[in-house]
Amino acid sequence: VEPYSTIADIKSLVHKSSAKALRDGDVLQNLPVGTSATMYFRDLGPQLGWTMVFLAEYMGPLFTYLMFYLRLPYIYPHPHAFTSSPLTVVTLACACHTCHYVKRLVETIFVHRFSHGTMPLRTILRNCVYYWGFSAWLAYYINHPLYSPPSYGDLQVNYAFALFVLCEVGNFSIHLTLNSLRGEGTKCRKIPSPTKNPFTWLFFFVSCPNYTYEVGAWLGFSIMTQCLPVAVYTVLGFIQMSIWARGKHRAYTREFKAYPGLRMAIIPLVL
Repeated sequence: VEPYSTIADIKSLVHKSSAKALRDGDVLQNLPVGTSATMYFRDLGPQLGWTMVFLAEYMGPLFTYLMFYLRLPYIYPHPHAFTSSPLTVVTLACACHTCHYVKRLVETIFVHRFSHGTMPLRTILRNCVYYWGFSAWLAYYINHPLYSPPSYGDLQVNYAFALFVLCEVGNFSIHLTLNSLRGEGTKCRKIPSPTKNPFTWLFFFVSCPNYTYEVGAWLGFSIMTQCLPVAVYTVLGFIQMSIWARGKHRAYTREFKAYPGLRMAIIPLVL
């Protein structure tokens, strides 16, 4: 570099010379290098495995919500401590929320296969604050003694509950299908395709139907509870999952030349 170069210039040159990220399974003789090569290693700091990451993220909301549902002391005014809401929708919402996170924990332990080994500890702390905080926020209002049922009563609750259940089953079906694409101990990737299970037919239209079903489930939960914090959580979740879905969609189209052109990222024919 020239004597008048800045530190930013040097950082840029280093980045350009080490821009290719190598996978653990890459073989040296297959890399585009000669008889000698320079490799750069970056210290990622404290890390946790992905199984522990998801256990930490999902166990928090599970127990946090139940604290509000059971109305533990000091959460609501004293006369309401350890009381239960007389509204059916409140009990139904608790059952839906609990089943959702139990499903996530079961998938983490028995279904998911992780491409990346670890996540930085600081990212885990941020994610836990997000999941645990939103769970407490929406649980506080849904289980509040002054909570009022949805405007259209049982009709609204029942249809929204049906949407929630269908999307949860669809989400689980997609995760099982993705699990079957990659054998134990291999990182070989295949094009996700529909199976005989009708819930997987969404693969005809989107690359990440698991996110589509996830958003649908929270949309159903929002309609069922008619609670603003749930709607905010659903919108933020949709924005984040759209970013992830678009990233995965681009990766699929780059990796597979025969990737179906009709598919969108998360919303059929739209996004």
